[in-house]
Amino acid sequence: MTRDAIDGRRRRAGPARAARRGASALLLVGALLGGAAAAQDDVEAPDPSKAEVPLPALAGWHASLVHESEVGIWTCGTADVWVQHGCPDVFGLDDKGRCTFLMSYSGKWTPYQTVEDREWLGALAQVDLDPRIDGHEFYVGGKRGNLYQIRAYRDRTFDADIVMRVPGEEIHTIVGGDLLTSRPGDEVLVFTLHGDVYDVRPTGGGSFETPRIASVDARIRQALVLPTRDGAGRRILGVSRSGQFLSMRMVDDGLDVVELLAEPMGLGRMAAAPSHGAGGAVVVYVTRDDGVVLRLEESAAGAWSREVVYAGPQGPRGIAAGRFHEDPAVETLAVFGYSGRVQLLSRRPGAAWSAQTIFEDRDKGHWLGVAELDGRNATDELLASGYGGRIVLLSRPAGYGLDVATDDRPGPHEVLEAAEAGEDAAATDEAGDTPNDDADTVEPTGGAGGASAGDTPGVGRSPSRTRFIPRRL
Repeated sequence: MTRDAIDGRRRRAGPARAARRGASALLLVGALLGGAAAAQDDVEAPDPSKAEVPLPALAGWHASLVHESEVGIWTCGTADVWVQHGCPDVFGLDDKGRCTFLMSYSGKWTPYQTVEDREWLGALAQVDLDPRIDGHEFYVGGKRGNLYQIRAYRDRTFDADIVMRVPGEEIHTIVGGDLLTSRPGDEVLVFTLHGDVYDVRPTGGGSFETPRIASVDARIRQALVLPTRDGAGRRILGVSRSGQFLSMRMVDDGLDVVELLAEPMGLGRMAAAPSHGAGGAVVVYVTRDDGVVLRLEESAAGAWSREVVYAGPQGPRGIAAGRFHEDPAVETLAVFGYSGRVQLLSRRPGAAWSAQTIFEDRDKGHWLGVAELDGRNATDELLASGYGGRIVLLSRPAGYGLDVATDDRPGPHEVLEAAEAGEDAAATDEAGDTPNDDADTVEPTGGAGGASAGDTPGVGRSPSRTRFIPRRL
């Protein structure tokens, strides 16, 4: 998990209309659900630790506030913090160097503060690395080059220690798992600003050694750990600011690095598809800084194919893949970035890709992840965060994709939708036309799933579907 270099200022220039509608609609929800109406100045800000806080969403999706900060939240996701709880927990890493864990309880989210490193944190890995500790630990790092080990206990307390310091070398990505088969247990690798890679090794008694084992000559913005094709170990797929899509494998004397693809723009985020590859092949979606989204598929022989699936707003900073449609045959992923919009990309078998906006945040996006936090539907959920200083949960309504009975009374999300519909009707009467909040639909030319040559910015005259040859570095 990574974090781009940013100026740390919290910007509030996002979709002004959505923010105004959201604020006034939430006041209406409070009045309708709470009973007593109060003046706007006297209404407390909704608190997600006390009750579910609905937010405006689009296209039949629901949005809820998980956590709000006074600064940007650069990375978020799920974690298993308290093993005694069934629902996964959520984490957020913010611009003040805080790692916050959030515990769920029937729609409420209670925050627990751990470390505070004073400047941004952006990378976290959950790994069972330290033999002194029963179960896994969390390793977190960011701008100051400090790597923290965080230990969580059943009584909801924490301990934390700095196990590595690399001043001037911002920590952008951390991966962990059984990365080296010749060494028992798990490993942790840390990727820094200038491409250096460190191996974090416990030596006993709470001490660690952290040798630099490689340099990839590029800032790795995000990395995924996946099985190797032969199933004999683990490999790391990474995307870099220099435009490289890399396959890396830890070996006894360092890191074996293969360049799978080189793009003319920086690569920012990546996500692995849960399925949809022919014969179970690996499918990875990758964002480019110019707004292009690529679909990369690996064949059984190890060859990779490249397909352009979307040409969207500049600066995508989050991508997530999962099942987001009631029909599991529909291939779906979501993107989020500097536009402030979360967009769902979908493709039915044999059809073209389409794009639909499902949420507008109040400022630029910086991270998007897939989660399973609501069992009342047949689909996955999304976690989004960024410059707006909040973590937002996006989900399908209860009963979506399931043949089950649902509540016959409106819940908080339905009340919010009704309030927004009333505002839209009033705006229509006043302006004389209907505000256009419908999502755009994008159907690239050139057949199912791709744009024709010359239609997509930054890809020149190459066909949308290409094959490329890995290059060992």
